[in-house]
Amino acid sequence: MGESYGHFQIGNDQEIFPYITSCNIACGFHGGDPLHIERTIRLALHHGTQIGAHPGYPDLAGFGRRKIDMNAEELRATIRYQVSALKGMVESLGGRLPYVKPHGALYNIMAEEMEITEHVISAIRDVDSDLKLMGLAGSLVQELAKDKNMPFISEAFADRRYETGGKLRSRALEGAVLDQPQEAAEQAVSIVLKHQALSLKGLPVDIDANSICIHGDNPQAVGILKAIDQAFAEHDIERKSFG
Repeated sequence: MGESYGHFQIGNDQEIFPYITSCNIACGFHGGDPLHIERTIRLALHHGTQIGAHPGYPDLAGFGRRKIDMNAEELRATIRYQVSALKGMVESLGGRLPYVKPHGALYNIMAEEMEITEHVISAIRDVDSDLKLMGLAGSLVQELAKDKNMPFISEAFADRRYETGGKLRSRALEGAVLDQPQEAAEQAVSIVLKHQALSLKGLPVDIDANSICIHGDNPQAVGILKAIDQAFAEHDIERKSFG
């Protein structure tokens, strides 16, 4: 959320908020600017929505979905800067920031590369040792967070396709994004009730998650959220915050 900047409109935050219990707000490096970030924080507080910081690589042109080669010092400083900024803005408006979810390429790399994950965890703790980390359920980052005694929020995706091994299918490949509301809703229900999603090959992927993500920049995000809301009601699934 909060990924619009200047004259560039990304997503539809206002219509999304009624259907979610937590939101990951951009910190200005992959998307967002101070005005749009502040407006999004105010919307989240108005709706009683839990707020997470959403830091990423400094890649506005690529929307943070490209890996940027950074040494350890630069990466840690980049994360500290973004998390500190969002935390300060949230608190200045009377809210609280309980967790951090890295964005895009950084999120995916952390699911596989221990060294980068360690740098990000260290930077987050430098800002606030009570902050939780959100990451891909069942991935390396979950294991490392446990080893570091960092509270972890395991995340699944309603609008992304999984590979058989539990990784998210690369956006560079066909079929990576689910943009049909009914299909995404069925995946969300399956994750909640069966702790499973189906890979592109139709094979079951085991997923044990605390939170389900829908991307705000997905053009079908509002339709997907409405379909999930209806499907959850039909299956007596309560929508509530993981916090």
